[in-house]
Amino acid sequence: MDASSLTPLPAEAWDLPAAAHLLNRAGFGGTPAEIAALHTRGLDAAVAWMLDFSRATPLKPEWAKPDPDRAAKLKLARNGTEEQRRELRKTQQQEQRRRILELQHAWLERMTTGPAPLQEKLTLFWHGHFATSIQKVRDAYLMWRQNDLFRRHAAGSWTDLLDAVTADPAMLLYLDQANSKPDHPNENYARELMELFTLGEGHFSESDVTEAARALTGLSYDRLLQDPVERPRLRDPKPKTLFGETGKFGARELVRLIVRQPAAAPHITGRLWTFFAGTEAAPELAQRLAAEFRSHGQQFAPFLRTLFRSQAFHAPTVRRQQIKSPVQFIVGACRHLERPLPPPIVCLNSLRLLGQELFNPPNVKGWDGGVAWINTTTLLNRHNLALLLTTGENVLPSSARAKAAGKKISRRQMFTRSASAAPALRLFSETDRESPETLLTATEQRLFQSRLPAKERATLLNFLEEHDDPDATEILGFLRLAMCTPEYQLT
Repeated sequence: MDASSLTPLPAEAWDLPAAAHLLNRAGFGGTPAEIAALHTRGLDAAVAWMLDFSRATPLKPEWAKPDPDRAAKLKLARNGTEEQRRELRKTQQQEQRRRILELQHAWLERMTTGPAPLQEKLTLFWHGHFATSIQKVRDAYLMWRQNDLFRRHAAGSWTDLLDAVTADPAMLLYLDQANSKPDHPNENYARELMELFTLGEGHFSESDVTEAARALTGLSYDRLLQDPVERPRLRDPKPKTLFGETGKFGARELVRLIVRQPAAAPHITGRLWTFFAGTEAAPELAQRLAAEFRSHGQQFAPFLRTLFRSQAFHAPTVRRQQIKSPVQFIVGACRHLERPLPPPIVCLNSLRLLGQELFNPPNVKGWDGGVAWINTTTLLNRHNLALLLTTGENVLPSSARAKAAGKKISRRQMFTRSASAAPALRLFSETDRESPETLLTATEQRLFQSRLPAKERATLLNFLEEHDDPDATEILGFLRLAMCTPEYQLT
């Protein structure tokens, strides 16, 4: 198998571990039955199924629409008494916290049980690539709107996605484009558009940033209608020189100039490869990925079809070598254990403690990922989360975190009890439970999709041998122990 080849995986190499790898990386993992069903389709049909988003419906909470009372609230914020303004701020902050908590959990639910896992995985990628935060945007409706944008454009045209992001209200606010003026163009979005989103460092000049900021003037945000708006009086009409070309460029022309640059295709395909494969592409592979992307008119769906079928993607150096993100950990664990997500506040605090709070990335670069996900604190928190997801014997670190999320919860609500016999025993057949060895093998298939190293196998076997004919509670404890192994942190 050629680790730098985009040639499809040979038919004889499409086995259950290969199907599990595809479901893990292009989605969030699955049960042994789901993996077997994907394998039965065959490689080409399996990838086509992953890329078929037609069976998914929009994610739209009841409140996901422009605020009908927006004008009255803006007027009160300007002209009300100090006490009225303070009460308005308090009410709005509580409402925004409630909504973002609901949105986060609804998205996690789609990742866990939704019909189009790759669409949600791509939405997660774009959320980290075009990072914006509720902390600055301060409007859950705008964060939902951006999330919906990423989902609709997930595997479409690169140019169309960039056009949409450039005019996205959450991005206009987060990178201050909404405040740009022709006499003092704000350069924040222009710089990050090239440095982080499309080209990478060293592939543009400071003059390009200045000229791009001029090209973006006039693009603003209507705070009353909560919509992007073109303001001709704020547009710089003079010619701009970008990447050696001169013209009266606006935002649309700027995007097209950028995607034509030699560095554009390698930058985004490299980011996608790293997200899905867990490694940086070697130079030869990077060139092939970029060429493949260009050959399909910079459309993501055919590019991803090639990537997911390739020998490079299925190489031993890629398979089970990626550290799970916190989202992958919690969603994958719920899928493996065939259990529902914990309550919203539990999910929120778990992701905070693990370092990946949805709709609140640390900065414009998003999350670093990879080895940055693991340190002594986050590893301990993963172990605690494994305990909670299996036995329910964990509690949120502090009720203050619940209050910070804008919702009071009781001590009972902080637990997610799941240690009844039925859920545990339903995961394994009587044949699976015939002996410690058969139960361990069944667990390897469910949690790891591969045989564990000898040391970890011996530890888990020893646990089972000490619990002759384990009951449901002991099986849950065994699963928790397996989820605390170094191998379970990988996918």
